[in-house]
Amino acid sequence: MTGAMTFDEPAERVELRAAVAALASRYGPEYTRAKAAEGAYMSELWKEAGELGYLGVNIPEEYGGGGGGIGDLAAVMEEFGAAGCPTLMMVVSPAICGTVLSRFGTPEQRRSRLPGLASGETIMAFAITEPDAGSNSHRITTTARRDGDEWVLNGRKTFISGVDVADAVLVVGRVEDSDTGRLSAALFIVPTETPGFEARRIEMDIVSPDHQFQLFMDDVRLPADALVGDPDAGLRQLFAGLNPERIMAAAFSTGFARHALDQAVSYAKERVVWRDRPIGAHQGLAHPLAQIKIEMEQARLMTHYAALRYDAGDDAGAGEAANMAKYAAAEVCVRSVDQAVQTLGGNGLASEYGLGAMIAASRLARIAPVSREMILNYVAQQSLGLPKSY
Repeated sequence: MTGAMTFDEPAERVELRAAVAALASRYGPEYTRAKAAEGAYMSELWKEAGELGYLGVNIPEEYGGGGGGIGDLAAVMEEFGAAGCPTLMMVVSPAICGTVLSRFGTPEQRRSRLPGLASGETIMAFAITEPDAGSNSHRITTTARRDGDEWVLNGRKTFISGVDVADAVLVVGRVEDSDTGRLSAALFIVPTETPGFEARRIEMDIVSPDHQFQLFMDDVRLPADALVGDPDAGLRQLFAGLNPERIMAAAFSTGFARHALDQAVSYAKERVVWRDRPIGAHQGLAHPLAQIKIEMEQARLMTHYAALRYDAGDDAGAGEAANMAKYAAAEVCVRSVDQAVQTLGGNGLASEYGLGAMIAASRLARIAPVSREMILNYVAQQSLGLPKSY
C-alpha cells in the first residue's frame, strides 16, 4: 500500500462545523418557527453567518470567500439543519450561483457578484423549473433573443425559492444560434427590479421562512453582459450548478434528520411510562432509532464522497455520487421525522416540539430539487447501463 485512506474530515472543517453549530444553536428551531409564522426571512442569522464568513466558504479568496470547496459549504448547511434552522438560500445563493459564477462568470461578473455572495450582503435566486417542463430541462421555453446590444427575455418559472430576499435571479433560458437556428441553454443574471420581471408568491402548507414564487418575464431587457460566461457552454455551466445543488440538498436533509433524531433520542431517554424505565429501553423504539442512525451516517458518507469528487474536478463521478447522496439523505430525512413523531406520541404533533411542521418539510426532500424517481432513472441508465425509460 502506498497510502492510507481516511474518512476523517480536515481539521479546518471540524473547527468550521463546531463554530457554525455554536452560532446556529443560538438561534435554533424556535427562531425559525417564529420567522416562518411572521412570513419573514431569517435575516439576522443570515447576516451574522455572512459576517463570520460561513456563507462564502466555497467562494475563491480573491473575491472575499474562504477558498474552500462545496464540502465545506455542505458542512455549514448540515450544521444549520441539525440546529433546527436550515435555509434553502444556502443551496441557491452561494452553492449554485456562487459556483456557476466562480467557474464560468466573466471577470466583471465575478468582481461585481462574488464578494456580495461571499459576505451574504448579496443574495441570488436560481430559476430553472417551468410549469410545463418540470424536471425536463430540454422542454424549457424561456427564451432570449438579441436586440442590438441587449437581450430580450420572455418566459415563466415556478417554485423558485427566495425571490423575496434576492437581489437578482440566475435564470436558465435558451438562445437561438444565429448560424443553425437551434436553441441552446444559456444563463442570465436578472436583477429583481428589472422592468417586465414579476414574482408572485405561491402559498404553501410547509411552515418555512423560505418562500416559493412563480416568475413572469415579459420582454425583460437585459444588457449584453447579463449572459453568464460563454454562450456555447450553457449546458456545462448549468450542470456545474446542479451537482452542488444535489450535494447541498443532501446536507440539508441529513441536518434535518439529525435534528429530528436528536429530539427523539432525548425524549426516549427521559420519558418513563412502564416499570420506571425510559421508553428508549424498549426495542420497539430503540431499534427504529438505531436504524435511522445507521442510514443517516451512510447518507452523510455518500454526501462527503460526492463533495470530494466534485472538489477534485471529477464532474462525472460527482454527478453519480451527488444523486445517490441526495436520494439516501432524502429517504432518511423522511424516516427520521416520522419516527421522531412516533417516539413522542401525542407530543410529536404539539407545537412545542415543532415536529408536526417538519413532516411536510421533510417530505419536500423527496421531490426537490429533483425527484427520487428521476434519480432512480439516472442511476438505472448511467450507473447500470439500462435502457432509457422515458
